Amino acid sequence: MPQNKVWPIILVGLLVVLAFAIFTVHEREKAMLFQLGKVVRADYTPGLYLKVPFFQNVRKFDARIQYLDAAPEPFLTSEKKNVLVDAFVKWRIDDVERYFTSTGGNVARANARLEQLIRRGLKDEFGKRTVQEVVAGERANIMDILTVTLNESASEFGIDIVDVRVKRIDLPPEISSSVYRRMAAERQRVARELRAQGNEEAKRIRARAEREREVILAEADRDAQQTRGQGDAKAAETYANAYNQNPEFFALSRSLNAYKNTFTDRSDVLLLQPDSDFFQYFRYLEGPPKSQ
Repeated sequence: MPQNKVWPIILVGLLVVLAFAIFTVHEREKAMLFQLGKVVRADYTPGLYLKVPFFQNVRKFDARIQYLDAAPEPFLTSEKKNVLVDAFVKWRIDDVERYFTSTGGNVARANARLEQLIRRGLKDEFGKRTVQEVVAGERANIMDILTVTLNESASEFGIDIVDVRVKRIDLPPEISSSVYRRMAAERQRVARELRAQGNEEAKRIRARAEREREVILAEADRDAQQTRGQGDAKAAETYANAYNQNPEFFALSRSLNAYKNTFTDRSDVLLLQPDSDFFQYFRYLEGPPKSQ
């Protein structure tokens, strides 16, 4: 074969060998290098690497967070009552060699083992608590404890538990009815207590307002009496001063006012003695006689 035809074949062969010898590891991946089925290296960081073609092979695994949605299952509380719990787990590969050894690198198998762990953890934690505690009071505490305990167990599989969450806690229908009735009774009791306290406070407020009202009215009446007395005294003083200045004119003015108030209509009739003091100014049109 001519030499000018050999070099292209050799170059193509080298390129093929080089293609099989180079591999990359991305940030979202973890990689393991095998040589004849035996693990050679499992600590790759993201980058470009070489391997021996045909004798060595690389297997890659998803290093991103995985999501396990466990099937809802019933668990017994400390009161021996069933609750239906729906939970999920977030996890990722921590030790890729241990993960491969324990699960064969199969995500479904890893999820199955984690599901067993979370089932056992939920059973232990719910068995220590009452229905009211798991439903209302200690859900966050349960999730924190489960995250720690599952991490301890899952580390055997090379898995890191990122988070454990309880999505729903449902009660069986008979327990739900009992709990709802008890809650309704409790709310009614609290409502009655609050209503009684409100009525008592309202009575106290009304009594205080009534007392303050009586005090204000009494003080206002007292002040009115004092003002009225001062006004009467002032009026009497004014009348007295006016009378002393001109007694005859004051008597005339009072008589005229009396005539005006008495004869308000042309049909009014008044029967009196002609020499009555009421008509003294009618008897003396030119003025009363001068005293001797």
